[in-house]
Amino acid sequence: MKRDAKERQRELIYKLKIHQLTKSEEQLLKLSLPELETEYKRMQTDCHPHSDSGSIHWIHAKR
Repeated sequence: MKRDAKERQRELIYKLKIHQLTKSEEQLLKLSLPELETEYKRMQTDCHPHSDSGSIHWIHAKR
């Protein structure tokens, strides 16, 4: 299980390095796994193409 956590940590650091230019690898290595997951989720919501104001938002209206 510890090995899986280390793999997940390396995977998240790799993905965050690709998308975030503000943090260095040293800063990311200092973060715990839950902190990395939080950073990754934050990055996904910021970068996701369907979360922008120009995206289509469905409105459930009765006709």
